Amino acid sequence: MELDAVSRSYKRWAPIYDFSFGKVSESPRRRTAAHVNARGGRVLEVGVGTGLSLPLYDPDLDVTGIDFSHDMLAKAQEKVDALGLTAVKQLRQMDARSLDFPDESFDTVVAMFLVSVVPEPEKVVSEMARVCRIGGEVVIVNHFATEKGPLAAVEKAFARFENTLGWHSDFSVDRVTGDPRLEVVKRRPMSPAGLFTFLQFERRH
Repeated sequence: MELDAVSRSYKRWAPIYDFSFGKVSESPRRRTAAHVNARGGRVLEVGVGTGLSLPLYDPDLDVTGIDFSHDMLAKAQEKVDALGLTAVKQLRQMDARSLDFPDESFDTVVAMFLVSVVPEPEKVVSEMARVCRIGGEVVIVNHFATEKGPLAAVEKAFARFENTLGWHSDFSVDRVTGDPRLEVVKRRPMSPAGLFTFLQFERRH
């Protein structure tokens, strides 16, 4: 995935994201936010997009959201202002491959529906691990490639259009599980129909 392709894709998707993918992702987004709320503390959401998850966070959290797209962030800021979301302390434009935060800055670092739409997802996960405190959690929710069957064939067929669509249709889970600082402590399918996967990591060292 090329960075300029990501920028163009985000610009196209920003006006309609809430009414298209937002509906499909509503259930896993709510369940993930509930998990984050139960943990409390300082939270970084990487790839906050139009801010669909922001109203779901408890007011006593300390939430920072980052995104590469100015268009997406503008939509997120509108939600923060309109709804008075006190949990959201800052929204910043940033490349997820090079986060502008010190090591171990957050208790929980979460990325929902992000890793298959960014260049160099391994670098993104590495940065998420770096800014998560030791003993904290990294949470990734995403669609990952089906290993076999009709859906696997469809995913491979759409892979050639990744720069147009703005996402990798055949994205392997192995690309986000290789950081030695992170241990997978939970992996479960999420609705609708197991389309998405919830990955919960603990930063061990």
